Amino acid sequence: MEFDQVVKYEFGDDVRDIDWNVTARLGEPYRKKFVEEREVTVLILFEDTPSLQFGSGSVSKREALLELAGLVMMLGAINRDRVGYVHATPTGYSYREPIRGRGAIMHAASTLIGMPAPSLASARPAGGSNSTASRPLEIPWKLVARAAPKHSVLIWMGDFAPAPAPEGWPVFQRRYQAMGFRVDDPWDRQFPDAGTVAAFDPISGRLVTLEGSSAERSAHTAWRNERDATWQRLFPDPQSRLVVGNDESRLDALVKFFHARMRGRSG
Repeated sequence: MEFDQVVKYEFGDDVRDIDWNVTARLGEPYRKKFVEEREVTVLILFEDTPSLQFGSGSVSKREALLELAGLVMMLGAINRDRVGYVHATPTGYSYREPIRGRGAIMHAASTLIGMPAPSLASARPAGGSNSTASRPLEIPWKLVARAAPKHSVLIWMGDFAPAPAPEGWPVFQRRYQAMGFRVDDPWDRQFPDAGTVAAFDPISGRLVTLEGSSAERSAHTAWRNERDATWQRLFPDPQSRLVVGNDESRLDALVKFFHARMRGRSG
């Protein structure tokens, strides 16, 4: 139990909670009010792949996802939770152990948001080749496994390209309350209908021309379906996954997500 405030004593209150110093000073009985200390550990796993640097509008997927991470950390600070993160890139990772306190969490959030974007050269194989084969990003899963206590909230944020589930993922789902947060660009959801357009591909590091051919549209549909299938395999419970567009309000999406989750759990 954690002290909250001093309130007037009312008939039926526990006399053991009377604050005698305040009672003597004010001349009428006051008692200490306590609340149950509720501590949740929230661990954010931010998978910072070069593909997040794409954006067909004014905001890239990476910028939107970092904003979402900052909102989650702010929510944890308000709820007096412990909040930490693992920031993984193709060239390494940084780890901030879960901490408590608004000031400390806000400082951690600003540090995460201020992390430089991974070099686009890190997405290409050594030797400077412009091959579309990318250097894999290795998430430090052993670190994640011991970074937070059992039953903590693990929020995995990334682009979630089609890929097999990491080894031991079912164990993580049993150990943590695992959730997945993803940001989509409008072009992820639907092939652009603007005719012939040029776009920079952060994975290959080159400019590509999209002509809107049937082959391109078919390939886009296959990629999108495979990506969504991977997404649903990782997070089978619809209330454990959030997808928000980089052209949508991240705050509104986050509020709706947690409200729906709370309704689902209470139901």
